[in-house]
Amino acid sequence: MNTGIGVINDRVKEESALVTTLRAEMAKVIIGQKYLVDRLIIGLLANGHVLLEGVPGLAKTLSVKTLAALLNTSFHRIQFTPDLLPADLIGTLVYNPKDGNFVTKKGPIFANIILADEINRAPAKVQSALLEAMQERQVTIGQETFKLSEPFLVLATENPIEQEGTYPLPEAQVDRFMLKLRITYPDIEEERKILDAMSVTEKPFDVRPAIEPAAILRARKVVDEIYIDEKIKDYILSIVFATRDPEKYKLALKDYIRFGASPRATIYLTLASKAHAFLSGRGYVTPQDVKSIAPDVLRHRVLVSYEAEAEEMTSDDIVAKVLNELPVP
Repeated sequence: MNTGIGVINDRVKEESALVTTLRAEMAKVIIGQKYLVDRLIIGLLANGHVLLEGVPGLAKTLSVKTLAALLNTSFHRIQFTPDLLPADLIGTLVYNPKDGNFVTKKGPIFANIILADEINRAPAKVQSALLEAMQERQVTIGQETFKLSEPFLVLATENPIEQEGTYPLPEAQVDRFMLKLRITYPDIEEERKILDAMSVTEKPFDVRPAIEPAAILRARKVVDEIYIDEKIKDYILSIVFATRDPEKYKLALKDYIRFGASPRATIYLTLASKAHAFLSGRGYVTPQDVKSIAPDVLRHRVLVSYEAEAEEMTSDDIVAKVLNELPVP
C-alpha cells in the first residue's frame, strides 16, 4: 500500500505544474482571494460545477473569466436576466422555409466553460434548462440529444437572494453544484493592493491560454487515483448522515434541520477532498482535507428549519457544529 501511495505521490508531483501555473497566472489579475482561486481549481480538477455567491464588486466574474482565459478551451459568458428564455440558453429548432425542415440552432451552452453570470436573476424555467446539461453533460433540442464536449464546467455567480430582482434557485439545480462559495470582502492590505493595481482607466492585464484540455483530463485521472482510506470514507459518510439524523450522532440539531444533505453530497465531498489533497501535493486524503472542503460542499445542501431561521442559525453554523463535534479518525 505504501508503494502504491508513493507512486500516486509521484504522479501528483508530475501533474502539479497545472496548479502552479493557474495560481501564478491568476495572481496577476486577482489580488488575494486565495480561497476563491483554489476552490475554482478544485472544481476544475474534480469535474464539478461551482456557484459563487457574494455582493457585487468582489471579483467573482473576473475570477471566472480569468480562469477561462487561461484554459485553451471554448468559453461563453451568459448574462442571466428576468426575460431570458430556455431557448436563449440551450438553443432551438429553426424552420427553414426553403426545404420545409427544421434546423437545430445550438445555444451558448455548447462550450467547455460556461460563466452563468448573476444566475439568480433569471426565473425557474431558465434554471431548469440547465439541469440536463449540468448532470448528464448533454442537451436535448427537439427530439435530438447532443453530447457536450469535455471538459464541461458551469461556473455561476449570484448575488445574495435578499437583494432586489433576484430569485432563489430551485433545490434540484443547487444540488448539482459541487461547491457553493461564499465570497467576502478583502482585508485592508489586499484592498490597498487592489487600489494600486486597478485605479487606472485601462486595465493592463493580458491573459493568454496556458493550459491545454489534455492536461486537465490527465490531472483528473490522477485525482481519481488518489488514495482514500476506509476510515476517511466512514468519516465522510458520518458527516453527511449527521445532517440527516443528528440524534444518532448525539448532535442537538434535529430541530434546526429541515432536510439533510443528499447522496450527491457524499460523492462530491469525496471527489473534492481528493482534489484538495492534489492541490496540497499529496497522493492521499487526510481528515483535514475533508474538513476544509466540507463547508463548501454542504452549505447549499443542508436546508434549515423555521426554528433555525428564528434563532439566526445558518446552514454554515450547522455544518460547523457537525464538523466540530463528530470524532475525527
